[in-house]
Amino acid sequence: MNLPAWIARRYFFSKKKRSFISWLSILSMLGVGVGTMALVVVLSVFNGMEELNRTIFKTFEADMTISPREGKRFTASPTLLNRLRQTPGVGLLTQVVQDNALARYDDGQTVVQLKGVDENYLQRRQLDTALVEGKLLLQDEGINYAIVAEGVRNDLSISPVDILTPLELWYPQKNQTTFNILNADAFNRQALNVSGVFFIEQRYDNFVLAPLTVVRELLGYAPNQVTGLEIQLLPGTDEETAKQALQTVVGEQLRVQSRDDLNVDLYRAIRVEKLFTGVTLALIILVASINIFFSLSMLVIEKRDDIQILYAMGATSGLVRRIFLIEGAIIALTGALVGLVLGIVICLLQEQYGFIQMGTVSSVIDAYPVRLQLGDLLITGAIVVLATILTSWFPAQRAARTSLI
Repeated sequence: MNLPAWIARRYFFSKKKRSFISWLSILSMLGVGVGTMALVVVLSVFNGMEELNRTIFKTFEADMTISPREGKRFTASPTLLNRLRQTPGVGLLTQVVQDNALARYDDGQTVVQLKGVDENYLQRRQLDTALVEGKLLLQDEGINYAIVAEGVRNDLSISPVDILTPLELWYPQKNQTTFNILNADAFNRQALNVSGVFFIEQRYDNFVLAPLTVVRELLGYAPNQVTGLEIQLLPGTDEETAKQALQTVVGEQLRVQSRDDLNVDLYRAIRVEKLFTGVTLALIILVASINIFFSLSMLVIEKRDDIQILYAMGATSGLVRRIFLIEGAIIALTGALVGLVLGIVICLLQEQYGFIQMGTVSSVIDAYPVRLQLGDLLITGAIVVLATILTSWFPAQRAARTSLI
């Protein structure tokens, strides 16, 4: 029999007398439990937000993007394109020309992010779930079409069913000694029918997708010039391995970035906020654990006679110390276990039923996203254990130093 553990359990679970110290121990346990539950839930929400952003980016951005290290454009020669297509793991390669342009529709106009893509872009099928009106079409029977984001549609009151009103795209002509914004001849222009409208998230609300040849002509690009190359990897391909292989092919003049690389600042912001929130909740758990310090200190005073009897029976100071350390562990770990279970249950229920709503009409999803991670649960457990040791050691040491009469 583990004598220190048996005595500690008797002190905590005894129903013969519920003193103020006993209720303070229960309050300490509840405080640790609530803090642990909150820490699990909040960290899981941050994980869910990070995963949600990855899902959003996956709907529009490619697995790998190749762009110039200097300047806006580069020449994608047929040789380079063939070498990239033959790289292990490469599925689809899309040539892209992207820049700001002026969009006009009927009496409205707005500045848009114009993205010209070649014919295999729609084979990626990324926008299939984001289509809200019309259809995904860029070219059909020699007619060029544009696919616009919902923000552009709302700004210009675009109707995809109206085939008589084209979407006009304007871009300043090059090599002009003087530029007059009021002079219509100072702009290159292209007119396209709108085939469909998509909605992903607010950051993509000003995009217009158009055929690559049309955008090249509008922006004055040479036939092989692009602003980027987007690559979809084959399923099961290791991203880091593919990234290194592609970087070897394109050389040092071009830069290969994964989807996470393109959004590294956002992920860093989420993780920093998660860190500071976690530290704040950990301090709350520590404050709740301080109650353990006070309850154990008063328990040592209350059980002074018991401690002296134990010494008289031959107990060592180490045994007495372990009794009160285990007592503190029972209080803290019971609360932590209850908090972990409740936190996990709340996260699973939120993931399944989404009963806590975002509360904003423009949100991509209705409910707060959550995602449990084993690492967060282990860190939470480690915080509770550390707080327990810090708050239990001094009362236990004081009990060990109690002298005989």
